[in-house]
Amino acid sequence: VIELYQQRIQWLLQDSRKVFGLIKGTKVGLVVDVSHMSYGPRLLDFQKDLLCLIDEQLCYKKQLYCLSFSTEISPLWESPKNINVHVLHEARQWIQQLEPGQGCNLLKALKHVLTMKELNSLVLIVGSCPDQSLEILSDYAQQCVLGRKLQTHAVTYDCSNPGSLAVLKNLAEAVRGHYHCYSSKGENFDSSDIHLLLQESQKAKDLLKSIKQTFQRRIHGSLISRIADVSTEFPNTAPSNFLPKPPKHEGPLVIKTPCVLAKTSADWLKTNGLKAKKLNLYQVLAPNAFSPVEEFVPILKKTVSSTLHEVTMMQFEWYDGTVKNIHVDLPVLYSYQKLLAKMVRIYEKRIDWLSVASRRIWGSVCERRVVILVDISVTNSMYIIRIQHSLRLLLEEQMSNKDYFNIIAFGSDVVPWQLELVPSQPENLQDAWRWVLSLQCKGSRNFMSALRRAVEVDFKDKDKHKSQGLYLLTTGIPDQETHTISAYVAEVCRGFDLQLHVCLFSVTEDADSNGIIPARYANPTETATAFKEIVQAANGRFHWFGEAGIFESNDITVILSEMEKANSYSQKCTFLVEALKQRSVNQSVNPFIPEGDSNVLTKKEKRRPQKLQSPKPTALSLARMFYLAEVSPLFFFVAQTIKEWPQTENKRKHKPRKQPEFSVSAFYTDKGRNVGMLYQKYPKIMCIRKLVPSVTLPKKEEICSSKEWLTKYSIKKLKLELPRLMFGPGCTHQKKTVESLHKKVSAKYCTIFPSVEINGVVKHLQFQSKELEIYAEQLEKVLQRYIQRIQWLLSGSRRLFGTILEANVCVLIDTSGSMDPYLPHVTKELTSLIWEQLRKNEVRFNLLRFAENTEIWKECLVEATDETCHDAVQWVSKFHAHGNTCILMALQKALSFQGIEALYVLTDGKPDTSCSLILKEIERLRKKQDIKIHTISFSCTDRGANEFLKKLASQTGGRYHCSFGDVDGQLAAHRMLTEGLDDEDDPVFPYFEGDDLKKLTQEVAKARRFLKQAKSLR
Repeated sequence: VIELYQQRIQWLLQDSRKVFGLIKGTKVGLVVDVSHMSYGPRLLDFQKDLLCLIDEQLCYKKQLYCLSFSTEISPLWESPKNINVHVLHEARQWIQQLEPGQGCNLLKALKHVLTMKELNSLVLIVGSCPDQSLEILSDYAQQCVLGRKLQTHAVTYDCSNPGSLAVLKNLAEAVRGHYHCYSSKGENFDSSDIHLLLQESQKAKDLLKSIKQTFQRRIHGSLISRIADVSTEFPNTAPSNFLPKPPKHEGPLVIKTPCVLAKTSADWLKTNGLKAKKLNLYQVLAPNAFSPVEEFVPILKKTVSSTLHEVTMMQFEWYDGTVKNIHVDLPVLYSYQKLLAKMVRIYEKRIDWLSVASRRIWGSVCERRVVILVDISVTNSMYIIRIQHSLRLLLEEQMSNKDYFNIIAFGSDVVPWQLELVPSQPENLQDAWRWVLSLQCKGSRNFMSALRRAVEVDFKDKDKHKSQGLYLLTTGIPDQETHTISAYVAEVCRGFDLQLHVCLFSVTEDADSNGIIPARYANPTETATAFKEIVQAANGRFHWFGEAGIFESNDITVILSEMEKANSYSQKCTFLVEALKQRSVNQSVNPFIPEGDSNVLTKKEKRRPQKLQSPKPTALSLARMFYLAEVSPLFFFVAQTIKEWPQTENKRKHKPRKQPEFSVSAFYTDKGRNVGMLYQKYPKIMCIRKLVPSVTLPKKEEICSSKEWLTKYSIKKLKLELPRLMFGPGCTHQKKTVESLHKKVSAKYCTIFPSVEINGVVKHLQFQSKELEIYAEQLEKVLQRYIQRIQWLLSGSRRLFGTILEANVCVLIDTSGSMDPYLPHVTKELTSLIWEQLRKNEVRFNLLRFAENTEIWKECLVEATDETCHDAVQWVSKFHAHGNTCILMALQKALSFQGIEALYVLTDGKPDTSCSLILKEIERLRKKQDIKIHTISFSCTDRGANEFLKKLASQTGGRYHCSFGDVDGQLAAHRMLTEGLDDEDDPVFPYFEGDDLKKLTQEVAKARRFLKQAKSLR
């Protein structure tokens, strides 16, 4: 069996199966991405491989459909073709005429090809990262293949982008398909078919080992030799013999001399960082930055701050927390931002350089004397080819310019290539590669022994040399405890120019090849944490990568930090420029407004001549007078003084609030002349603070239009509008002008409540965090109900025809010649309408089809019974498209039916008659009886035709319906219900032109906006 598996693997690694894998199915759709191609040898190789696929595999299928895509799709045929000589010839010509494109719109290609119901196999050949995210692609593909027997085969062709590899692999797994990865350079190779065979082969080897151990325990003697011969024949075979290998894997090295001196990113930034290039924001602003001046003014008897910045400068927070007055020089800032953008592009190139070739695996090897530690424990048996290929790339690309090097492999035992460091000469590099090819995986991870061997033998004279480094390539946690290793490396590296760098390769958790349980186990995150601690003790660098790309790298992290710093500096520059522009606008409107009030522009009111008044009270005395006026009416003369004092702030005249009053009634008691007093207090003024209402919406869908439904369940009707609910008249931010201070002073309570700006007006937020949380919960509940309503409107026959509301209707179907491609789909949906809405809701109905002539199903409206519905379905199935679109005659005929309440008209274009003539004639006919006309636009791209249908529906009190965007709408609704509503901009519904869906999606957008505001206020 093991030999059979090995033969199968070798067969799968031949010819077109090596490039594209084994294509299953008999009716194949071939979808080819051309965005990754370029003119030259790469394009010719790709075309050659595709021609080989046609000649070796696809020619034996029954049907074939070909489509290429980049930003747009380009199908070869309109539908799948039965394979014959002519079809294969057309496919070969199509391949030879492929041209490179831009963009990788995989979602558009899937939308097109998944409509081909005849296909039972789909082959996706992608060479670049798709434009859409994995979530969108997998959700759409899962919904489309649900209930279909469609085998999906995803192929990544010669793609170095880790994102593309991960997206295609996860997409194939999501739809339970197959995945195949091919690289001409051999850096990445993966196949679900080969992976399954390797797993079965491993099970067979484990079973043979168990049989051997059983016979060894039970049989002692001559028979054991025969069993041993059988049981050791295949277990002793190297696992690498079963694994796929890159091209020329066992050939000699192609040594390249690096043209760039390798440096760590930290050293590289010493000459290319923002500070080194003198592009630090504070370095640029320093010549025009001045500290505020404060001096004591004897006549005022207080310290006064300079106000120079309020006229010609901007205040800016410095890096040490102090505030500086900055003179904003716009040309300098614009030039500075351009330089920042240029540096960001340089940093991006550095990251790209660190993410390709051997640097993707090892990072940048910078030291002159290098020892490489390689983990060959038994758990790496399935990855020995990748480990060997990683070493090959390192020896070819980064080791030729080093002084000395050595390689140490370790499992349970330590296996060095040489006894000590040797020069990095070409013959030594070739000899090291031949030794690497002989490595076999066995044992656990005795990292400590390998580390001690390297330090005590290879670096025994580490104090005499500089630029020395240890590079560890491993897939799991060492046998020894982390703190033990950290203490050792800290001791041996302290005081010497010696660093330990770790390259962690994250692999999938497969069964152990020899059944050995590792000495220690940790998940990938725990393993990474342990090695970070070790690297920190050794003053080294940490590099974590896997099949999907680089997960974490100290070199890349440092560059990203510098890019974030550049972005922060650019944002601060933008803030300074925008603030200066805003100030210029405000000063141009009224140059005499103080800077502190520049954001509030007020018109000076015309003052009437006033009598001579007493000295103006100060802000403190004014506040005291307000207080006394409210406490006691005895101080009416103070209140009168305040009333005479003009206030330029109050533009509107507000009626004074009536304060609670006492009423006193006197009466004589029964005893003598004693008088009793009755004090009666009026009820207090009710608080205007509002509470968040609790919302209960019906789960059952009501058969009504969205307009009627929203009159009962809109945001406004449910009293969940955020501005009305949270910002009443008592929330206004009050500021009064104190002329002695020449500025506005906020009320005392304004410092208690947080202030927010709503629709350009500053308001006080009086809601607590818990109340905002309750509001968000109620709004999310309403949003979910809205989305469920949209899903209901997009399901069944409502997707095409909308909702049938009336009890007596006539459905008019356009069967003109332009409807020929869509007529099968329309008849199918019309059948669904008859049973789902008309029969279920017991609607009296009639059917009418129109082209150049009209034809009615019955002479009058009939009851929706099983018998009549069967008859209607049979009549609909005989539709055939021909002639022009004579809609006026059809409307006149339908309006003549006795007892008719509404017409539902489905058409795909403009009528042959004048649109204005039809509208006038319909208006004349409706004067006799009030009949609504609902219009349905089907696959109509003519703007004028759609406008006519909208006017016809609006004029007669009907609704306009259009099914465009239904698939995207269903996908958006599904994502909202499953992924949540945190992001207002993703996902979003497409623009619906139909009245019902348009009103509902607008309400959803309004609710999402309120929800975002509420969460930001929290």
